[in-house]
Amino acid sequence: MKKTKAVVAGLVALMLMMTAVLTGCSSNKEIKDTSSETSGEVVWWGWTPGSPTNEKYIEAFNKEYPDIKVTWKQTSIDAYDAALKPALANGKGVDAFEASAGSGNGGIQTFGGQAIDLTEAVKKALGDDYKDKLNEAAITTMTVNSQLKALGVGTVYSGNLWINQDLFDKYNVKIPTNLDEWKKACEIFEQNGINGFVQGAGQGAFNIDTFHAIADNVSTGNFTKATRGEVQWTDDSIVKALELWKGLFDDGIMQKGALGIQQYPEANNLFMSQKAAMVMMGSWYTSNALPDAMKSAMESAASTEEPFTMIPIPFPDLAGTGNTGSMFGDLDYSTAVSAKSNNIKAATTFAVWLGTSQSGQQIIADSLNVVPSLKSATPDWDNVKLVNPEKQNEPIKEYLQNAMNSGDNPRFAGINADMNQVMMDVLAGVAGGTITPSDGAAQLAQTQADSE
Repeated sequence: MKKTKAVVAGLVALMLMMTAVLTGCSSNKEIKDTSSETSGEVVWWGWTPGSPTNEKYIEAFNKEYPDIKVTWKQTSIDAYDAALKPALANGKGVDAFEASAGSGNGGIQTFGGQAIDLTEAVKKALGDDYKDKLNEAAITTMTVNSQLKALGVGTVYSGNLWINQDLFDKYNVKIPTNLDEWKKACEIFEQNGINGFVQGAGQGAFNIDTFHAIADNVSTGNFTKATRGEVQWTDDSIVKALELWKGLFDDGIMQKGALGIQQYPEANNLFMSQKAAMVMMGSWYTSNALPDAMKSAMESAASTEEPFTMIPIPFPDLAGTGNTGSMFGDLDYSTAVSAKSNNIKAATTFAVWLGTSQSGQQIIADSLNVVPSLKSATPDWDNVKLVNPEKQNEPIKEYLQNAMNSGDNPRFAGINADMNQVMMDVLAGVAGGTITPSDGAAQLAQTQADSE
């Protein structure tokens, strides 16, 4: 018996020793970079802005770096995190990937640990004063433990509506500036078989945008102050905003079944197929004013019509306060480089080109998808051709200028993951009538207290 125990003990010890050796070999295995700064194959993961815009970025990049092949791999917003995690873990099929700030998808706090530090690469591209040349959010929101884990491409803003100007002209509808005008506009469109306003209220992030816009209309800045603990979520202005949010459903502004559809693809497709005249979208939607981008979006919505005239308008004055035109924004997306990539050098070249070069940031500016991170890059309006320049140029110029002047009013960056989830749940509950506005505000306040 003793001999048997000794043999077993010996085998166990041997197995433990072999496991330790194998584990050590595995953990010490270095990733071999087969690329260079001017050649390689890069698979770029992301969710925005989408085809064909991303392919145009790649085409411009290849004019300067013809030997770096970049392949765009797009996922849906909701599927991004779940798809990216295993891809990064096994180190295959992803070299560069999009990351975001705050609690949204692709959050840098979640994925930053699997990305390299880009600080030295940016210094090499822009010099030691690189922070002076880039928008602050491009650096601060992507820095984790003093390392620049991703490089901002541009900022995105929300707080406005987009309308189909052609439909407004066809049915002689007044562009709404207040609650009564909004209801009237929706009624006229409904009478003609068109959804007046459409929102995918089943996709919570966009509900937060609408709620934020309403809250800023009630009392400008209180939403952001509440996220920082400077104003209580139970403040009368927040409760009023929740009441007005509920009113969108009760008054027929929100289309029937809004809680059962997503903003992407359903609500977007209804607007792009001209089955809806208004939609709550932000500055990322501006790129659809470009003929090629709109044609692609319309085709995805199963529409064969010609591109139409869409323009941005301020969120209507629901509260009657006169507080309109408020916008809020975050760094929309950044480019990170996977630490397990076999093409780190080539992927770094691409990330730095997209986020810091004048040529890369100029095409970002001209794509009208985001406001560029490089301060010297602005849209070249002599080069940017819209669907209907006569009706779109000035409204869109003013809109983008207003966005850039929006000040300290973050979109999601100040909302942690717990608050993000509770806010989405509260907004859905208030809209559906299962939570009262006052109870919803109390839930937000409790979540804020629990996170402090």
